[in-house]
Amino acid sequence: MPKVIEMKNIDKTYGSIVKTQVLFDLSLDFEEGSFNSIIGQSGSGKSTLLNIMGTLDTPTRGEVIIDGTNTKGMSKNQLSKLRNETIGFIFQFHYLLPEFTALENVLMPYRIKKVNPPKEVYERANELLDLLGLNNVKNNLSTMMSGGQQQRTAIARALINNPKIILADEPTGNLDSESTENIYNLLREINERYKTTFIIITHDKKIAEKADRIVEIKDGIINMDIRK
Repeated sequence: MPKVIEMKNIDKTYGSIVKTQVLFDLSLDFEEGSFNSIIGQSGSGKSTLLNIMGTLDTPTRGEVIIDGTNTKGMSKNQLSKLRNETIGFIFQFHYLLPEFTALENVLMPYRIKKVNPPKEVYERANELLDLLGLNNVKNNLSTMMSGGQQQRTAIARALINNPKIILADEPTGNLDSESTENIYNLLREINERYKTTFIIITHDKKIAEKADRIVEIKDGIINMDIRK
């Protein structure tokens, strides 16, 4: 399978006077259509790794290649365009806009690119909301939905531009165990249906074990890399 993300010899150091190195000569790649989890204790460097992978942060040294494009030396605008077209993000907190409905929130990434989404984008939004069990609340304001419904809306929003890659940082950290199970089953279904590559950071070992590959980050290096 082709590689959709390649990270080569990544170092990350924060600070100019007092320097703190978070990642050490880390090389990692992910295959297109794969379902992966990244585990590690707080402070291990896994969120920094995810941010660099998603081009939200830049490495101090090394190269990040997204879907065949080397991001080294790209401008902020070029990175932003690459992100919006290739990567969807799901965070622990849903970051929905409270004054908009679920459907309007899902369409938000498209509105960043163009003013009025065409008919097929509305159809995709409705298809995603239906797939995620939100058809009956799609016209509700985000504040009028449960935590699980809000997080599922955030997942639909991450998928609206049909990204090749979904990066998820503790996507069920605020949810109960039943909602967590439901969300992961849905992510799996999306992975299988759309062949979207998933890379999920989680503290939950039970969740991590559902992935095809588990990468453990410890003290800024890869401590374990298991493929099933």
